[in-house]
Amino acid sequence: MRLLAAGTLILALVGADAASAATKQRPRLKAFASCTQLVDYARAGAERADGGVGVTPRVAPQPTDAVTTPPIMPPPSPTRTDDVATAAPVSGGTEIGGKVPDFSGTNVQEIGVDEPDILKTDGRRIFAVTDRTLRVIDVASSTVTGTLALDGSGHTLLLRGDRVLAISSKGGEFISQPRPVAPEPGFAPTPTVTIITEIDVSGAPKVMRTMEVPGRFVDARLNGAVARLVIDSVPQPVEDPGSAGVRDFLGRTVLKSKLSGKTFRRNLAPCDAVTRPAQFSGLDVLAILTVDLDRGMYSLDRDGVMAGAQVVYGSEGSLYVASHRYVRALETSGQAPANMTTEIHRFDTSDPTKTVYRASGAVPGFILNHYALSEYEGKLRVASTEEPNWANATESQSTVTVLDQQGSRLVRIGSVTGLGKGERIYAVRFMGEQGYVVTFRQIDPLYTLDLKDPTAPKVVGELKIPGYSAYLHPVGEGRLLGIGREGTGVQASLFDVSNPAAPQRLAVHPFGAGSTPVENESHAFLYWPQSNLAVIPLQTYGETPFQGAAGITIGPSTLAEVGRVVHQTNERGQVPIERSFVIGDRLYTLSYLGVQSTSLANFAALSYTAF
Repeated sequence: MRLLAAGTLILALVGADAASAATKQRPRLKAFASCTQLVDYARAGAERADGGVGVTPRVAPQPTDAVTTPPIMPPPSPTRTDDVATAAPVSGGTEIGGKVPDFSGTNVQEIGVDEPDILKTDGRRIFAVTDRTLRVIDVASSTVTGTLALDGSGHTLLLRGDRVLAISSKGGEFISQPRPVAPEPGFAPTPTVTIITEIDVSGAPKVMRTMEVPGRFVDARLNGAVARLVIDSVPQPVEDPGSAGVRDFLGRTVLKSKLSGKTFRRNLAPCDAVTRPAQFSGLDVLAILTVDLDRGMYSLDRDGVMAGAQVVYGSEGSLYVASHRYVRALETSGQAPANMTTEIHRFDTSDPTKTVYRASGAVPGFILNHYALSEYEGKLRVASTEEPNWANATESQSTVTVLDQQGSRLVRIGSVTGLGKGERIYAVRFMGEQGYVVTFRQIDPLYTLDLKDPTAPKVVGELKIPGYSAYLHPVGEGRLLGIGREGTGVQASLFDVSNPAAPQRLAVHPFGAGSTPVENESHAFLYWPQSNLAVIPLQTYGETPFQGAAGITIGPSTLAEVGRVVHQTNERGQVPIERSFVIGDRLYTLSYLGVQSTSLANFAALSYTAF
C-alpha cells in the first residue's frame, strides 16, 4: 500500500562545518535510527489519519499579488529609532561610483531582518520580477539594462550586492490518479518543487547555479549575508518499506552549476539526522535552507525536527516557525476534538554558520500572521484567537501569551485572555513594552497592552469604533496608522496611543468603496518618515473607479491626501499598482506594465520605464 504523508516535518539545513556542533547543542528529542524506522513511523501515522488528516491549514501565508510572490534583501543597517522597524527602513546610500541617495527598503517587521518581497533596490538599481522575467532598471537613466527569463511561477527575489536569488515554484496542480491512502480517492496534487536560481547581476544578469528542492516555498528571512528559506515538502510514496526506496522518502535536491557544468543530487536530509517530538505532529517536510549570499549556494548539511509549520517570524537571533497542531481526535469518528492550539518552534540563528533547533511550545487557538509574534528581551509574545468550540458552545476569544525558553521548551510565563469575545484578531503590532491588538465582528476594539512585566501582561485601554484596521504601523512617538475598512469603504485611521489607558482616534481618511492589498500584504505599504508620507495601492469602484496608489501626509492630528499615481495605457486603462518605494526625492511605483517615478513634493509624473 502506498503512503502519501500528511502533516509537517521541519528540517534545518545548516553548513557542513556546523553539523556536529548542532547535534551536540540540540535538545534531546527522539531520533530515527534508520530510513526504514522513519518510513514505518510515517506509514503508521498516515494510515491512522486515513492519509490526509494532518496540520490544519487555518494559519497560512497571506495571498500574494498579481505581479509575483514575495522576495528578500537586506537594508544597509538603518539606525534604530524605535523598538519596531519602519514600514520602509531608511537605507543610507553607500559610495558606489558616486553617492547613492537615501532610499526605502521593504516594509519589514524587525529592523535588520529583511523579508521576502517582489521588488528590491540598492538605490542605484531596481530589481523586479513580472511575467516570469527578472528586470534590472538603472535608476539614473530610467532604462531597463537587463532581463532574464525565469522558470516556474510565484517568483521571489533575494538581493545582496551583485548576487540575486530568484525563488519560484512549479507543479502543485491537481491531477486524477490512484491514491489508495487519501481522504478523496482519485485526486492528488502533483509534487511541488521550489526552484532557487543564483544570478550574477554585476553586469547583464546571468545564471550561476540552480537548485530544485522538493516542496513549496513558505517564507524566508535574511540576517546580514545569511538567508534562511523555509520550504514545505511532501515525502515520496513508498511501496515496500523494506526496499532501497526508503532512502528517497524525503526526496532529493538537485543542484546544477553553470560554472562547472556539473549536477549534484543529494537527499533532502539523512534519515538518521531527523528527530521528532514525543507527540505525533504530522508528516510533511518543512526544510530550512541556510545560504550565505556572500559565498553563494554550496553543499549543505541537513538535520530536522518533525513538526508543523505555516507562519515564519524572524528576530535578530532567532527564527520561529508556527503551525496549528495536529489533532489526534480527528483520526477517530464520533470524538469531539479538543481545543485547537498553535505549536511554535524556535531555531537559533545567532551564528551565521548554522541554524540550530532549540525549543518548542504552544499557545491556544490560531495566529493571524507573523505580526502576531514578537521577541523582546529574550521572551516571545504571541497573540492568538481561540475559535468557538462546537462541543460546548463557547465563544471565540483572543489571548496574548508570553513564552520563555527553559531548556528545550518554550514555557508560558504570563498571559492575558478574554480579548474580543465573539470576535477574532484582525491586526497586531508589538512595540517594545507595548502591544496593540485589533479584534472585529461589527465594531473595532483597539486594545492597548502593557507588557513591561512579562509574567503579568495586561490590557490597559480599549477604543471601540466602527469598522476595523487590518494593518497597524507606527508613525511617530505615541501614534499608530491603521489601514482597514468600514463596511465596503477603505479607510486610514490615525490613533493616539501615547496614553495607553485612553487610546484615541485623531483622524480618519476615507478612500471610498473598494479594496487595498495592504489588508492582506503588509509589503504593499510604504511609510517614508522624512516626508511623513504613507502610500498604499488602491482600487475603488463607483461613478469614478480608480486603480493606482494614493499618498497621505500625516500631521500631528490630521490625515490629508497629497496625491494619486496611476499607470495607464490606451488599451487597458488603469492597471493595479503593486508596490511603492522612495529613492532620493522621487516616489517610484511598480505595476506589471512598468515603473513610474513621481515627485515626492507634489506627485507630478517625472518618468516612466515600460516593460
